[in-house]
Amino acid sequence: MSAAILRHPAYVEWPADPRDRLPLTLWDAQSIAEAVGGIASHDFQVAGVEMDSRDVVNGDLFVALKGEAMDGHRFVDKAFENGATAALVDRPVDWPHILVDDTTRALKALARASRERTDAKIIGVTGSVGKTGVKEAIFAALERASRGAAHRSTRSYNNHVGVPLSLARMPARSRYGVFEMGMNHAGEIEDLTTQVRPHVAVITTIAPAHIENLGSMEAIAAAKAEIFAGIEPGGTAVIPTDTEHYQQLRGAARKAGAKIMSFGKARHADMRLLDAIPSANGGSLVTCEFSGGRLCFTVAEPGEHWVMNALCVMAAVRAAGGDMATTGLALAEMGGLKGRGARHGIDAPGGKAMLIDESYNANPASMRATLAQLGQTPSGRRVAVLGAMKELGDFAPKFHAALAEPLVAADVDFAVIVGEEMSALARELGKATGASLGKPFEWAHCHNADEAIELLEDFGIVAGDAVLVKGSNSVGLGRLVDHFTRAR
Repeated sequence: MSAAILRHPAYVEWPADPRDRLPLTLWDAQSIAEAVGGIASHDFQVAGVEMDSRDVVNGDLFVALKGEAMDGHRFVDKAFENGATAALVDRPVDWPHILVDDTTRALKALARASRERTDAKIIGVTGSVGKTGVKEAIFAALERASRGAAHRSTRSYNNHVGVPLSLARMPARSRYGVFEMGMNHAGEIEDLTTQVRPHVAVITTIAPAHIENLGSMEAIAAAKAEIFAGIEPGGTAVIPTDTEHYQQLRGAARKAGAKIMSFGKARHADMRLLDAIPSANGGSLVTCEFSGGRLCFTVAEPGEHWVMNALCVMAAVRAAGGDMATTGLALAEMGGLKGRGARHGIDAPGGKAMLIDESYNANPASMRATLAQLGQTPSGRRVAVLGAMKELGDFAPKFHAALAEPLVAADVDFAVIVGEEMSALARELGKATGASLGKPFEWAHCHNADEAIELLEDFGIVAGDAVLVKGSNSVGLGRLVDHFTRAR
């Protein structure tokens, strides 16, 4: 290229971006070794980080984690067969590797180095219900606005291993990072948020999930509010107004020095719902109000709970300095996630039926929300396959029995209830009179997913049916979804 061209104003005035000096590759051997205090056997570069040898693809760094029942070092060879470039190990192997004393500590150190090297705006998401969907929607909005420079935790990688793994995967040139954080016990989110160090900390809602371990709704709210412990100076807490724990969450955020961005129906909400009406595509047309004006947008996902999720997403994106109009477009195009609202057309006598896959998770609040959604779904017949809700402890009989009312309200024609905990609901349905139960409907109680498949096959799904499948992941209703969504 000639000197005259290089002196052209278009080149001279080309804006400098500090990210241009950051590496294009995810990690190289030297940077990993420095981050984790390990010894590199070779020079190499990696494009990804993976802890499951079955999921390794070309260019990955395989982290051989050791647990109580499993040692990832047994699968090092398999990881390289699948395309791994190098491994993080605590013993020498016959492949390019970084040798460390403890691979779990090394993964956390790599995550810490990833967080320290980035100037991306970081968003952390937790909550009793909806955190994965909200995380995905925030990511979709920011990825669109940044033209592909956003990063997020995949799947539900939200625990003590998933969070550092997701951080370690974040490219240095990312402009946004969105990380989900979950918990079963008090103190767990505090540990995760101090790794993530979010600029925006989001709580979707408070509901009786994990109440077996925490004992009360106030304790659940306190555990979720731990996300504010790691918030960066000047950061923003995004919290729901439509919960009796709003003041508790607000107080915790203020104590952490965070600014507040609230969302909900309440008049004092910073991102306030003005109106929501059903849209032609089965979702909702939403109008919200905020300090900068009003915005009308479409939410593709059906159900009132997704209207609230959308307000949460809008608040989080606004707090992160993102573009709200682009967020509206992202919400209009989102489809359901596997196990979390994906809708499948399945072959049935006479044509197609619809199966709504909510098989990954369940708690009292999400059960009510999805049953209400089923009740609003146009269909010939409505079928509900409901698996047990876990981690409710002594509250389990009460919460399972209470599902009788939303089942009736959903106007179901047939219900299959699965798992021992559902005995309380079976008793409630068995003792109800025709008058108290509303329109009578068929129901059956079984022990596991295989029995549920047989019951649903015997019932006979036909064209026009809408089938909701929802339960805690350990019940295994994903097998039922796979059975009915396979080509039949």
